[in-house]
Parts: sequence; structure tokens; C-alpha cells
Amino acid sequence: MRFVLTSPLAPLSPLSILRVKRVASVLLAGAVLSGCSLWGGSSKPVPADLGPNVPVLGVRQVWTARIGSVAGLPLDIHAAGHVVTVASADGVVVALDARSGADLWRTSLGEPLSAGVGSDGKWTAVVSRSNMLVAMEAGRELWRKPLQAQTFTAPLVAGNRIFVLSADRSVAAYDAATGRRLWTQSRPGEPLVLRQSGVLLAVGDTLVVGLSGRLVGLNPDNGSVRWEAPLASARGTNDVERLVDLVGRVSRVGDSVCARSFQASVGCVNTARGTVAWTQLAAGTEGIHGNGELIFGTESNGAVLAWRRADGTRAWASDRLKFRKLTAPLLLGRSVVVGDDAGLLHLLSRDDGGPLNRLTTDASGIAAAPVVAADTLVAVTRNGGIYGFRPD
Repeated sequence: MRFVLTSPLAPLSPLSILRVKRVASVLLAGAVLSGCSLWGGSSKPVPADLGPNVPVLGVRQVWTARIGSVAGLPLDIHAAGHVVTVASADGVVVALDARSGADLWRTSLGEPLSAGVGSDGKWTAVVSRSNMLVAMEAGRELWRKPLQAQTFTAPLVAGNRIFVLSADRSVAAYDAATGRRLWTQSRPGEPLVLRQSGVLLAVGDTLVVGLSGRLVGLNPDNGSVRWEAPLASARGTNDVERLVDLVGRVSRVGDSVCARSFQASVGCVNTARGTVAWTQLAAGTEGIHGNGELIFGTESNGAVLAWRRADGTRAWASDRLKFRKLTAPLLLGRSVVVGDDAGLLHLLSRDDGGPLNRLTTDASGIAAAPVVAADTLVAVTRNGGIYGFRPD
């Protein structure tokens, strides 16, 4: 896990310095928050042997494709209908047909990316490391606009607009066709923010964003605040311990949006009223997923947990994947799918966490939470392998 320092603090070591427009940033390169000290001191726990794979649910690999390495890019894989859109760290963006794995279009933007990828099926948007918001249509670049701060969350493309959540906790809206900035909403930032994807989604006529430990509902027409709902409060004695960023992915069912606050909690908000339904302490770093009954998440130690959506009580917990670095989950039919840093996709029972199947990729590690499109499970590895799987 890496962090970005957005205001001066007493020196922390070891550090590498990155200066960008209007933001002096400090990256704690490769720092991982776990049960151990942030600065290490004990060896990494060894995961238990998984044993032989006994498929209960038949799944087969149906295609593969490739893109450049996505290592270091907080990638969001976008799925809509039968189209899956992904991006590489070096600026290649590709839309695939999930039914066959064939390219629908592919383009190179010529510079590395810091966030991607957002799309509504017509327009696609990414953010470059030089803080440029880049919009495309059918793989053809339309425009580039400079941003005032680093961005690690994939843009949201909705309602003929492109919305951007930046690391300084500003939110801006752009006309998707022309790139004209429509509005910006700024608020005081925290000293540290995560260098990973945050929360940015549309719920009805409200733009819902994660700002610090709060879900905030904005008017998408002008950026005005409609409501704020706290899912976590800053605690601890230093800025790392007080970090409460909300992380993607989220679970939305109707007006209910459930999200994770980094290493602090999981909770659900009623977005029609802007009120918190419940929160529970949880020590994970990746987002969550679920349905109307259950939500699922992975903890920092590799445990997989299920909570009841109605009240947040725990439904079950599984330690089978303990000490494996896991992605956010995907609820897919009767299974909960999580990827790990060995490149395996684990299909667990949504009812009790029991193993249903285990799928293999290229062993470089699953780079982002898997998605589903056209009845196809799609996963991307750090080396840029794109894999499509389908039930037998």
C-alpha cells in the first residue's frame, strides 16, 4: 500500500519525493499495512497450503488477451453489457468483447496513467501521471484537460459528463463532448491519502463520493452538497493511524450503498435520506461487493468475511485464504470470487465461504477486482494478461 502526503509533516523515513502541480507528495513506496508494524520487523507469514482443487462449480477458461503491464496502476476494470474496458500503466487503453476476448478498439495515449478506466459505453476516460484528464470515443482521443492535483480514482462517465475525484479531495465535472469544466467542489484535505481507487458513483440523480471517512452526496449539476454520512472517524496518534479514506469497490442495491473505510470499518448508507444504516469494525484495505442480503469483503490478513446487509451482523468468516493478498470480491451467482497475488482466482460459496473452484492465470498476481460481462468472468493480471472464464 502506498500513501500520498498532501501537506508537510515531520520527516518520515524511508521516503521518496514526488512533486506535482500544486501538491507536494511523499510516497511511502511499497509500505503495506497489516497486523505488523508499518515499517516491518517480522517476516511475512506463509499462507497455508491450499491442497488439491476439487471443482464443485464447473468453470473453464474461454479466451485470453493481453495489454501492457498494469503494475503500479490503481486499475478499475469497466464492464458494461458485453464490453470490458481496461488500461495499462503505460497508457494503452483497450475495449474487448467479453464474449470472445477480441479487441473492439485499442489505442495508445503515449504516456503513463495514474487512474483508469471509466466509461459509459460511448465515452471513455483515464487520467495520466502528468495530471491530464483524457477523454476518448471509440478509441479516438477527443480532448485532454489539465487537473490541479494527482488522481488515483478512475473517472466516472455518466449523463454526458465526466466526474473526477482527485487526491486533494476535490471533485470536478466536465462536459464529455467538449471537455469544458462545469464545476468543481473543494474541501480541506487530510495530510495523507491513499494511492488507490476511492469511491465515485452515480445513485439516481445524486453523485456519491468518498471524502475522508464519509460518503457525500453531491448535486451532479453544480457540485453542491446534499448530505454527508460518516462511516469512520479518524483515530490514533499519527497521520497513518488516522487515515480513514473510503476505498472502491462498493456494493449498491437501490438506495443502499455499502463501502469500506481503509483499515477501519465497513458500513452501509441510505442514499435517499443520507443516513448511516450501520457500521462494523473491519481491518481490510480493499473494497466490498454483495447483493440485497449479504455483503462480502477481504481483510488485510486474507480472511474473507460476509455481513448481513440489513444490520451488519456477521454471517460467516473464512480463513482458508489467510495470508494471501486478496483483491476486493465479486459476487457472481452462487460464488464469491477473489483474486490473490499468486495469480489465482478463488470461487467461494456465498452461503458459507466453502471452496467451489480455483482458477489459474499467469502467476503474476491479480491486479484488480474481477468483473463479469456477457456471462464471462474477467480478470486482469499485473503482467497484463486478460482472462475470460465461463461456467461449463
